[in-house]
This record gives sequence, C-alpha cells and structure tokens, in this order.
Amino acid sequence: MKCQQCEKPATFHITELTGPEPQEHHLCETCAKTYLSQNDAGAPPPPTLAAVLAKQLKIGQAADELAKLDQRKCPVCGITFFEFRSQGRLGCSHDYVFFEKELTPLLLNIHGETRHTGKRPAHAVQGTDAKTELIRLRREMKEAVEKENYELAAKLRNQIRDLEK
Repeated sequence: MKCQQCEKPATFHITELTGPEPQEHHLCETCAKTYLSQNDAGAPPPPTLAAVLAKQLKIGQAADELAKLDQRKCPVCGITFFEFRSQGRLGCSHDYVFFEKELTPLLLNIHGETRHTGKRPAHAVQGTDAKTELIRLRREMKEAVEKENYELAAKLRNQIRDLEK
C-alpha cells in the first residue's frame, strides 16, 4: 500500500476514531512524523489515536531505533530483521538466539511461552550443524559472486558439494 501523501510505501496505518465515522490514514514514515507532529503542535489536541501514538512512541526515536534494528544481520544465514518483519520467517535456528531480545515479546504474545514444549521430528536433531553450515556457505558464495570473487565462490561451491554428499 502506498502513502496517501507521496508515493513511498505506507508503513504507518492510523485510524482516527474521534469523528462520526472512523478515518483511516496510510502514511510513510516521513509523512506520519509530519501528521503526528501537527496534532501535537499548538493548543492541547483532542485525545485522538494519533496524538496518543505520538506521545507514547516518540515517533522520531522509535523510527531511528527500528531502522538500526532492521540493519542487524544474522552472522550464519544473513537474514536481516527487516527481511524477517517483511516475510514473517526466520532464516535459520540461530536467528532465535541472535534476535532473542526482539523475538521474546513477540513469541510471548503469540504463543504464551518462549520455549518449545511440543513434539520434535526425529530427524530434526540430527544434521542441524550440517544444515547451518550449508546455509552459511551458500550465503558466503552468493556474496563472493556479487563481489566478483569467482575463485572464492568456486572453493565455496566445492565445499557445498562435499557437504551435500
């Protein structure tokens, strides 16, 4: 969905419930800052959802923190937190450790627990390290190709073939 003010993707979806009918606003980060700051300026605003959000989140700080967080990258599989937020999937089992601080409240909210208590597939325990190593090697090979370091990419390709056998 695009921002109602400009052509950027809308990342903030604000619903105003103060009038006779709810009003929805779909805004990008920049336009949301402007919109929320307009409601905070001058006289005390009516208690709108936008005003409450502006006070609670301190939109500028929250957006900066989120931008920093989105750049964090798992050292094993290379997935960023932004990719996780976009896709809703993690890249490897090490992401639970690497993004633990951010995932714990999410898991508590969704599942009510942070530890797995159900059954596990019998094959899941075996070969986890080999799978992790394959993920890491494939990511490194992709980066080597992007940097046009074809000798390193060939070595990594051979290591991947050896592990897959």
